[in-house]
Amino acid sequence: MLQSGGLVSDKIIIELIEDWLRLHGGHGFVFDGFPRTLPQAESLMSILARLRSALDLVIWLEVSEQTVRDRIAGRLQCGECGFTTSSSSAQFANRPICPYCDGPLERRNDDDLSVLQTRLQEFRTKTEPLASFFEKMSVLHRIDGNRDREAVFSDISRLIEDKR
Repeated sequence: MLQSGGLVSDKIIIELIEDWLRLHGGHGFVFDGFPRTLPQAESLMSILARLRSALDLVIWLEVSEQTVRDRIAGRLQCGECGFTTSSSSAQFANRPICPYCDGPLERRNDDDLSVLQTRLQEFRTKTEPLASFFEKMSVLHRIDGNRDREAVFSDISRLIEDKR
């Protein structure tokens, strides 16, 4: 399912997140790519309420579909350790070798146009509605993700520091 661009079921993801929060506590955590659906978001809020914890910040990276296409087209991943980079990085242009484990940097099998189209459709129908859900709670902060990673990282870091 994941290789075709679909999402892992809400039930599985929610169970994993709930187990993690019970084990580590509901304070001082960052989730990347969760929640991705409205049922996941609603479940997260319910879990946090049971743990007497609040959701302080949701960061929404706004990225154009063209930028997504360009980044996916240039994505390389280490077949050994999972390190991910871009083929446009001068460091890897002539020698696609992982700097951490010397494994081969390769394109992922699921980085093709048909899978991307499925992912984008999943995003539009299942993830985009989360923006208004979190805006109503006044925790959503939008960041222009089309910029270079240093600028995006700086904005994200600033938001997190401001919440400390």
